Amino acid sequence: MQGIKDSQLIKLASYIDGNWFQSDNRFAVINPANQQVVAEVADAGIEETQAAVVAAKKALPAWSKKSANERAALMRKWFNLMMEHQDDLGRLLTLEQGKPLAEAKGEIAYGAAFIDWFAEEGKRVYGDTIPAPANDKRILVIKQPVGVVASITPWNFPNAMIARKAAAALAAGCTFVARPSPLTPLSALAMAELAERAGIPAGVFNIVVGEDAVGMGKVLTQHPDVAKFTFTGSTAVGKILLAQCATSVKKVSMELGGNAPFIVFDDADIDAAVQGALISKYRNAGQTCVCTNRIFVQRNVAEAFTQKFAAAVANLNVGDGLGDGVTVGPMISKTAVDNVLKLVDDTVSSGGTIISGGQRSALGESFLAPVIVTGVTNEMPLARNEIFGPVTPIITFDSEDEVIAMANDTEYGLAAYFYARDIGRIFRVGEGLEFGMVGVNEGIISNAAAPFGGVKQSGNGREGSKYGLDDYLEIKYLCLGGLDK
Repeated sequence: MQGIKDSQLIKLASYIDGNWFQSDNRFAVINPANQQVVAEVADAGIEETQAAVVAAKKALPAWSKKSANERAALMRKWFNLMMEHQDDLGRLLTLEQGKPLAEAKGEIAYGAAFIDWFAEEGKRVYGDTIPAPANDKRILVIKQPVGVVASITPWNFPNAMIARKAAAALAAGCTFVARPSPLTPLSALAMAELAERAGIPAGVFNIVVGEDAVGMGKVLTQHPDVAKFTFTGSTAVGKILLAQCATSVKKVSMELGGNAPFIVFDDADIDAAVQGALISKYRNAGQTCVCTNRIFVQRNVAEAFTQKFAAAVANLNVGDGLGDGVTVGPMISKTAVDNVLKLVDDTVSSGGTIISGGQRSALGESFLAPVIVTGVTNEMPLARNEIFGPVTPIITFDSEDEVIAMANDTEYGLAAYFYARDIGRIFRVGEGLEFGMVGVNEGIISNAAAPFGGVKQSGNGREGSKYGLDDYLEIKYLCLGGLDK
């Protein structure tokens, strides 16, 4: 495979209970940059998914009984191996997903950071003592692993979305079953290979890859041996999976869609705001749940910001993610481009004006040059929907109260951003935005030590941070009686 030095990282079958499960049925993994087949992977289904859950259940007692230090030592080996193979893992990710190689390598480091961080945080699962109502009693609170954890993850971050779930689960003493997107299974399988090399015991970390999304999803959400289910993806799919989990009242974490506002106030550093908007909007070709979706600019600085932003966007280099100097790769598919262009067309029909881009790139059917649309209102399609592509609608506003109301006028509440220098405004706006994460004078907000997650229909639970570890633990209360004899 193109440029991969360690060929053993290229795995073409599900990893279950320490074994690679082959199948006569296979599906193709397509490079979105050139539509060529990268690999053909064994197609797992319901039976293999059930086997993975059984394996995780079998491995749970021994893994949960290991000390936090023992688990941390194995996880640190896994982290080190991921970083040692960062170049190969990044190249593999670009081949199947499309993002520029520098971004792909950055994702590997980002994902590995969760393994490193939770390996240490797992040593700090503290309990509590509570004053008892009588002298003959003692009240203790302990935390224990929730059990077998199942996950479904998307194609846009095929390494990091698994890593930040699995890292917390394993650190807490849980075992793990992941179903990655069949569009990007190779990154997940390479992680499994490195987990095995690190000495993670069989059954603790399992990857099932297959195209039967409905059947495999039902196993992971309804199997009685799965104690917790965690999902990253669209709100529409998340609602279906939540309903399925309700049949057995599973512990659930959901990281769903977003419609992130990016607000530029008239006291902002305009140049800094342009750079923040650029990286927040166009990384991964706009295909992230925390990407800027709507830019709001205060009217008296709108012209200056728009001119500088358009000039910066014009300097972005669209191309194959493996090409030198490429900053915007392909979208995941032709269909994805079609969907984004329809939002653009519908917004233009409603009164928006394209000032940059707007046409499918000549590079190929999955490429879309960055688009900027002005004259947009908060009711137009580009503002109402999660774009998930390299398109920026710009909306003007007059007052602080007005823009907070417009920013909050969405069913989503994942990430928001704003640029301002006035300290009072920073607190008022930061507290007034109905979003789980707010970047203030910053366009990149994710890191392992911070709680990632949203409110409203953007989901529940948190990933990363000490709060993210709690999502994989159960609280148990012990009441000790008869202690006065």
